[in-house]
Amino acid sequence: MHEKKIEEELGPTAEMQLGEPPNVQQMAKDADLGGRTTEGWIGAVMMALGLAWVAFQLWYASPVPFALGWGVFNDTEARSIHLATALLLAFLAFPALRSSPRDRVPALDWIFAIVGAFTALYLIIFYRELALRPGNPTPLDVAVGIAGLLLLLEATRRAVGLPMTILAVVFLAYVMAGPYLPDVIAHKGASIPRVVSHMWMVTEGVFGIALGVSVSFIFVFVLFGSLLDRAGGGNYMMQVSFALLGHLRGGPAKVAVVSSALNGLISGSSVSNVVSGGIFTIPLMKRAGYGGVKAAAIETSSSVNGQIMPPVMGAAAFLMVEYVGIPYSDIVKHAFLPAVISYIALFYIVHLEALKLGIQPAARERDRTMRDRLVSWGLGISGTLIACAVIYYVALGAKALFGDGAPYVLGLLLTLLYVHSVRVAAKQPDLPTEIDVKNPVLPPTWPTVKAGLHFLIPIGVLIWCLMIEELSPGLSAFYGVLAQLLLMASQRPLIAAFRRSGDAGAQFVVGLRDIVNGCNEGARNMIGIAVATGCAGIIVGAITLTGLGLRMTDFVEFVSQGNVLAMLLFTAFVCLVLGMGVPTTANYILVATLMAPVIVELGAQSGMVIPLIAVHLFVFYYGIMGDITPPVGLASFAGAAIAKENPIAVGIQGSVYAIRTVVLPFIWIFNPALLLINVHGWFEALLVAFASTVASLLFAAATMAWLRTRCRWWEVLLLLAATFVLFRPDWFADRIAPEYTDAPASQFYEVAAKLDEGDRLVFVIAGQTLEGEERNKTVALRMGPRVDDPNPLAAARKRLAEAGMAVSGMGEMLQVTNVRFGSTAAKARIEQGFEIVGVKVPTDRINAHWFYIPGLLLAALIWWIQGLRMRREAAPAAA
Repeated sequence: MHEKKIEEELGPTAEMQLGEPPNVQQMAKDADLGGRTTEGWIGAVMMALGLAWVAFQLWYASPVPFALGWGVFNDTEARSIHLATALLLAFLAFPALRSSPRDRVPALDWIFAIVGAFTALYLIIFYRELALRPGNPTPLDVAVGIAGLLLLLEATRRAVGLPMTILAVVFLAYVMAGPYLPDVIAHKGASIPRVVSHMWMVTEGVFGIALGVSVSFIFVFVLFGSLLDRAGGGNYMMQVSFALLGHLRGGPAKVAVVSSALNGLISGSSVSNVVSGGIFTIPLMKRAGYGGVKAAAIETSSSVNGQIMPPVMGAAAFLMVEYVGIPYSDIVKHAFLPAVISYIALFYIVHLEALKLGIQPAARERDRTMRDRLVSWGLGISGTLIACAVIYYVALGAKALFGDGAPYVLGLLLTLLYVHSVRVAAKQPDLPTEIDVKNPVLPPTWPTVKAGLHFLIPIGVLIWCLMIEELSPGLSAFYGVLAQLLLMASQRPLIAAFRRSGDAGAQFVVGLRDIVNGCNEGARNMIGIAVATGCAGIIVGAITLTGLGLRMTDFVEFVSQGNVLAMLLFTAFVCLVLGMGVPTTANYILVATLMAPVIVELGAQSGMVIPLIAVHLFVFYYGIMGDITPPVGLASFAGAAIAKENPIAVGIQGSVYAIRTVVLPFIWIFNPALLLINVHGWFEALLVAFASTVASLLFAAATMAWLRTRCRWWEVLLLLAATFVLFRPDWFADRIAPEYTDAPASQFYEVAAKLDEGDRLVFVIAGQTLEGEERNKTVALRMGPRVDDPNPLAAARKRLAEAGMAVSGMGEMLQVTNVRFGSTAAKARIEQGFEIVGVKVPTDRINAHWFYIPGLLLAALIWWIQGLRMRREAAPAAA
């Protein structure tokens, strides 16, 4: 419908202007849902399977099985059912080749689907037998495992793409060819039965952590996003963005940035984000004067940035919980500021592009005085803040007053709030489902906002459960999905009732149809993700089976020659290459398994303390940049197809825009304050956020060579200098005094007992690795709550035990005697048997934040100089 509407409005040149949107829609459909038709009996079968999958996942995520004591699935059973359904649907929904039929399923695909499902269910069918013979597979086990691996690789090729399939095959070949490889990467190899057992029959390979996260968390979040979009939430975000920003200079580009940020809150696909928003914003940007390449690059950069936006982050946030070992709320806290300032910088970049190109507002601005605008914005913002505060404190008050009965009271209050918001929406005109790209008219802001306030309630439920109640991500998403289902079933009939249109019954049927279609789309969206996480398990299994991670550390150390910056640059390049053509979730699994331990280990050996979450966010950011960078960037291809431009040119321009995001990981590796690590109190957090935002804007201005006007070369250098001062005030503080002073190991317990919760215990350990090499490295352990014990020794040992670490000895002779598997200490690369040779004590040096002042003054100087130049240049013209 979007394509037909746009073509009608743009006339016969629509195909050239839009780049054949139907093909773009097919690209998105093939990438996310599979190219097979959903009509006829085949479509009915796939829909039935998808709905059954949704029902199973909601049952697994809900607390109902535990309340009933029936229908509780263990991890292996749930992962087996999850992958079996994904393989079954993958061969039914995704054709083998471009020339394969779309309107029917060939017999061979039916065979692949059924056999693939059986190989995944084999772990349930023969669960008892497999448990009795661990590591000793029978010929039937080997045959089933080989068939399962081959079919998983084929399903990955169809649903995810050839690059990831090739990567998995390379890792399998590496496992088998170990003894015949060069010494630097050689290993003893493994037999076929051992490989099959490791990859398929236990939870070290395909059925490992990655697939477990897909089962537990990712599915319900993807389902939540699909239901919200089907209910109208995605269109609501687009219309609100247009109402707020459409009248500005370069408005369509700013709409693309903001709407992509909002969609990124719940979206898991860069390509879908490009297509759903770009079908409107790219033509509008072209009409405004950005040109096809820049328009596509802006939409692509905006959409890919959605993958770094909490709370979902392309589902990588839930994987980080498992890999990093910290609560989900902490993951969101650390990832929030870089994502927000990256979007603010992109918003500023498109504004600078509009200034450089002389672009004027595309939509006619509403005829209002400045006073009316200020009053409207003031009332709207203050009203929103007051409403949020009232909801927050009412909820806390209900919990305090009613105790265990609070959920029922809150449920009633939430229902009343929902009914009221729908009543408000019913008084507004229905939101249009598209934007008139030929003659865009700015809709009124607050009526547009009020027309969909009820869409925010399920999002609010989700965020409340995650951040305030601190429920598990899976259970939080379940309650969010439950709220979304109730909304979809009731919003249409309620609006009809409030408008007294007399068709509430018919609208209820439409709502139920939306629920079914939304659930089906959610299941279809999950096929590729589930298959990708399963295939990523092959790569993870190969790394654990061969010890490749240790060899990668040695290799990177050899390449970088011990230089931390060279190591980071090389790691970033590897992550970028590995991320090309691989979905967000899968490429994070890949780079986190292969490259994250390398940075932690080599940083520790060089005496540099790098927080584990900083490392994982580093590899995550560079992994998703593969969606932009040529020659494989899928999001760039989608944007280029809409704009009818060269994908390589779009990818290059998008990479230029992405520089402001690319530099952030290097900043937080050296200055973790950007991730709000070791930041105490709201004032310090706001100070860091302000300075980092200004730094990002200055860097964007430097890369665009434009601040108030075109920058001269020395102004660009000064902007970069100001950027460095604001991003790295710690560098200047370190020149005056170090952050830590060295203390003997005898002070280890005393320092461990005194640190505040969330602070890092930094110390030096030394010992011999499994390869017989002597290592001396600096490690940091994130401390938990302080222990109320007058004895510092007892208090320190309790805190260390909570972190998963035991230390024996007294005085200078301290040794790490135990590191609990999967604990915070294990994830910090603290090794059992190593001696503690020293501890780092925080110093009372000058506060690094004082250096923000010269950075801001330097930026103000450049602003003032350019203002003078602009006035001088304007004076002759006025005369």
